[in-house]
Amino acid sequence: MILSDKQALTALVITYNEEQNIKPVLDHLAFADEIIVVDSFSSDKTFEIASSIPNVKVVQRKFDNFASQRNFALNLATNSWILFLDADERLTAKLLDEITFIINQKDSATAYFVYRTFMFKGKKLHFSGWQTDKIIRLFRKENAFYNHEKIVHEKLIVKGEVSKLKNKLTHYSYSSYADYKKKMILYGKLKVQEELQKKTNPNFFHFYIRPAYQFLNQYIVRLGFLDGKKGIIICYLNALSVAVRFKELKKVKTLKQQ
Repeated sequence: MILSDKQALTALVITYNEEQNIKPVLDHLAFADEIIVVDSFSSDKTFEIASSIPNVKVVQRKFDNFASQRNFALNLATNSWILFLDADERLTAKLLDEITFIINQKDSATAYFVYRTFMFKGKKLHFSGWQTDKIIRLFRKENAFYNHEKIVHEKLIVKGEVSKLKNKLTHYSYSSYADYKKKMILYGKLKVQEELQKKTNPNFFHFYIRPAYQFLNQYIVRLGFLDGKKGIIICYLNALSVAVRFKELKKVKTLKQQ
């Protein structure tokens, strides 16, 4: 059953140095009733580009972690329905239509997972662990928040029914080896805080077995070898992130003991 009154939608994006992505993603979100960008004081032209686009509200906040940044953005939204995208994600025409239809249904769920198509230098990555990648991007504000304990790959806590959208997001996460490596190293360093909360004491297992398992699981079990050279690169860099995490954890714990 469709509601008699059109439901308003707020689109949210958090950014840091996304001058190549910010205009394309905001163009894709132009259909939303409210668009808010929370920028972490970018050193490139992200803030200027976003601020120049009509009907886009841009707020700057110092970055502490992804969960806090997302919750801050969420609190700025004035509408119940939220569409939260990363700057490197794009809507297809079919997905846009599906979102518009869903939020105007009386019996809609509280939140929706959306599957993502991972793009490697503009071409689809078919395997390497990404074939079942999904994330909640559409949800009702009053029934959800991001778990503060999940600093990287933050998890949305939802009270209510969670369903899935039929159409996929396009995820342009990999533009170059250097950029993706930088991203994976950053994620590894940020996840140190999660390991500290869990009181992890890094040892041989964490330094060598965990990264090796990460690579082999994605490359063999998750069929990364079928992606050829692309699969090797993605699986290696994801394993590198795990190695960096425990290497940095060891440094932090050593410093605390001194």
